[in-house]
Amino acid sequence: MLGFLLQRLASAAVVLAAMSLIVFAGVYAIGNPIDVLINPAADQVMRAETIARYGLDRPFWEQYLRFARALLSGDFGTSFVFNTPALPLILSKLPATLELALAAMLIAILFGIPLGMAAGLKPEAPASKAIMAGSILGFSLPTFWVGLMLILLFSVELGWLPSGGRGDTVTLLGIEWSFLTADGLSHLLLPALNLALFKLSLIIRLTRAGMREAMLADYVRFARAKGLSRARVVGVHAFRNILIPIVTVLGLEFGSVVAFAVVTETIFSWPGMGKLLIDSILTLDRPVMVAYLMLVVAMFVLINLLVDIAYAALDPRVRLGGRA
Repeated sequence: MLGFLLQRLASAAVVLAAMSLIVFAGVYAIGNPIDVLINPAADQVMRAETIARYGLDRPFWEQYLRFARALLSGDFGTSFVFNTPALPLILSKLPATLELALAAMLIAILFGIPLGMAAGLKPEAPASKAIMAGSILGFSLPTFWVGLMLILLFSVELGWLPSGGRGDTVTLLGIEWSFLTADGLSHLLLPALNLALFKLSLIIRLTRAGMREAMLADYVRFARAKGLSRARVVGVHAFRNILIPIVTVLGLEFGSVVAFAVVTETIFSWPGMGKLLIDSILTLDRPVMVAYLMLVVAMFVLINLLVDIAYAALDPRVRLGGRA
């Protein structure tokens, strides 16, 4: 197991190094922030001083080396717009995004796995066909359109839920949380549901496919031949084996939920990292954009590492393969 972990950590370090160059090059190619930061009426002396202050007059390779050295020390630069360190600025928005992502994944898991198992156990039943038809809608409908329809139905027409914002929060362990208050929970429900719809459909189809395959496997037939109840065969033998691909996908999808919650946060005015990223792109705030993207890359690498560990714990063949 130790060799397996060392191999994954080495791979993670290589990925982070490569992505730092790709991220910096991509952000470097997006416009000139000086055109946004400096008043067009400023003279050439003020313009030159500002460019030199931010190091934007240096060649690309020198700017990247300075960025890489600062990155190793945990310094992601200072925001051009807010004039504060970029990483603490992003981390101050991270709890809101994480809360939204966790709520969305919780909805997807709690409803997706049981519905997928039901559809897999009786694939020809009318209820199973209805579940699969609903999952196709979840894949097909655009997130922004679903969000607008949710606001129109539950906020405008019915008046049951608020249309945006985070609502009242409670500070726990130094972090503000919305789900601990009734008002915050009502503000959280619609954006979480909107963000969960695609993941819910994905989990339903993945669970259904895994359950249908597992129920035809030899070990399930042997379990039935031993006289085990259907509930034990499904809940213990079949369910444990379909968890392996589900855990893998859930890990990757959680990272994508955090990274790509931009549309949902914008529609529902949720004060998370996605909204900050949009504002930073509009003002060409390079340090914030780079810090956000590097944080997302690091998060994906960490999630993949945790998924690999969980995968190895569920399937010993993975550990044996890494050792070989």
